[in-house]
Amino acid sequence: MKVHLLLRALAMLIATAGPSLADEPVKVGFITKFPVPFYATMESAAKSYAKDHPGVEIVFGQGTSATDIEGQIALIESMVTKGVKGIAITPVDPTVAPALDKAVAAGVKVVLMDNSIPNWKGGTALATTNNLNAGKIAGEYLKTVLKNGDTIGILEGVPGVPSLDDRVKGMLAGLQGVDVKIVGRGATNCTEELGINVAEDLLTRNPDLKAIYAACGPPAAGAARAIKNAGIASDKIILVGFDFCCGEEEALKDDIEDASVAQFPAKMAELGVDALVKAIHGEKVESLIDSGAALVTKDNMAKFQ
Repeated sequence: MKVHLLLRALAMLIATAGPSLADEPVKVGFITKFPVPFYATMESAAKSYAKDHPGVEIVFGQGTSATDIEGQIALIESMVTKGVKGIAITPVDPTVAPALDKAVAAGVKVVLMDNSIPNWKGGTALATTNNLNAGKIAGEYLKTVLKNGDTIGILEGVPGVPSLDDRVKGMLAGLQGVDVKIVGRGATNCTEELGINVAEDLLTRNPDLKAIYAACGPPAAGAARAIKNAGIASDKIILVGFDFCCGEEEALKDDIEDASVAQFPAKMAELGVDALVKAIHGEKVESLIDSGAALVTKDNMAKFQ
């Protein structure tokens, strides 16, 4: 009799219990750095994820530039106020960490995408391209087309941002074995305008410059414009970019750019949001999620469009 009553009580408890945590709707924030096609692709992928997962609501936000630190901090704070359970973010700079700390202290899960924040322990996971390995892809390509004594100029992204620094470190590691001389390097903030300026300066100071490597897509497109404006024949200089975006397709078609390293931003966003939702539901997720990279040339770029 007691067993019967116990089973009946248990059945009533199950019947009257609310939905499980996994069934509850989840509101999350999705913050990207600034308006370029790469981040637009990420946002589109996140919207597709939400469409395929009706229980997930995503609030979107984006900074105005690669150095819009205050704007990104304001977005983080705003989303916490809106009651998000988690934030997936491409951090524009390590100085946004205190704002993320406050979010974590308020019970918000955080998944970083695209780049990490050095020594920051508050995140649940990082969904990203392994930028060091991706940079090596560029360096290994350059190694096949350069010889000892050749010169190279480097268009950096935003110095101090780990993912962008790793793209340069990786390129140099992949290039090892060929004795080339770095004749100049400059920050571009990942903009086409600064890419043009830095490339023009490199070309002016080094008339026999053999190669340019750009750690972001817009500066690569800017370098292509600088090369074209200078009237340099495409077979006289090698240009390798990173991101395969923002004008690089046209530069490859015109034979001004020789190669680029493509990331998979849609996959990065999907993996990042999925890890965030799982973490909110109490599921275990990998701390490092690699979304991959590949070399793009004129011959194979149709696969990456």
